[in-house]
Amino acid sequence: MERRHFLTLVSSLSLASVTGVAAAKEPHLTEPVHRVANATSLAPPPPAVSPMDQALDSARRALANCRASVNDYTALLVKRERVGGELGQLEYMQVKIRNRKVVNGRIVQPLSVYINFIKPTAVKGREVIYVEGKNDGNIIAHEGGFKGKFLPTVNLAPTGALAMSGQRYPMTEIGVENLIQKLIERGELAQKQKDVTCELIRGTKLNDRTCTLLKVVQPTPRPGLEFHQAKVYMDDASQLPIRYIAYDWPKQPNGPLEVIEEYNYLNLQVNVGLTDADFDPYNTNYGFH
Repeated sequence: MERRHFLTLVSSLSLASVTGVAAAKEPHLTEPVHRVANATSLAPPPPAVSPMDQALDSARRALANCRASVNDYTALLVKRERVGGELGQLEYMQVKIRNRKVVNGRIVQPLSVYINFIKPTAVKGREVIYVEGKNDGNIIAHEGGFKGKFLPTVNLAPTGALAMSGQRYPMTEIGVENLIQKLIERGELAQKQKDVTCELIRGTKLNDRTCTLLKVVQPTPRPGLEFHQAKVYMDDASQLPIRYIAYDWPKQPNGPLEVIEEYNYLNLQVNVGLTDADFDPYNTNYGFH
């Protein structure tokens, strides 16, 4: 009996000893996992991407997409520009545009533009056509309204005095693709200014389009800077800018902002299948000749 009690006691002590060792080892097995978790949580977060960087990346993607995927489009272009210190009226014009396409360094589709002015009354009925590389590089134009009955169709140099009257830019720079290129250039210049601020506002509505609004403010006028504040509305569906408006620096602190230029591409319809006839001044639907 004593021997049996002794063996039972020894067995109990052995079992307790093994259990104790297992219990002691369990925390040790989980310790490396715990340390790895701590190391991960203490790792520095990835660097934040500024709104300006996001906007420039978006613009570069939009430019690449426009060049690769957008063949042509129509839109109601509404613009106003400050020329010679005077802000002009809002001009409404129906535009048809075929983008320039380049393959292996060769232009396979030239930039082609047709404009029909709708209002104001002073320009209503005016039509203009420009096809890159055609007509000796000139634009073809005729006046509308009463003047159009007496004045002939004319050829004008895009940068000549008559063609540039009341315009900030020549007709050769019209269109969404050229607008994106300008936005990138101005954004890269603004990015270098230490005091520039930039804000991205998603879910902004412009007519029936959902847009991402980019607002850039350059507080200090410096050589080369073209605006104090600019707003760009990027259509989320097409990833193309459909509104751009820029303001000058206020003449007095906290004074009102004056518009420098504004461009709206309303009712933008992409890849509608425009043909050479849409840019032919002898098209019987037009009033050139």
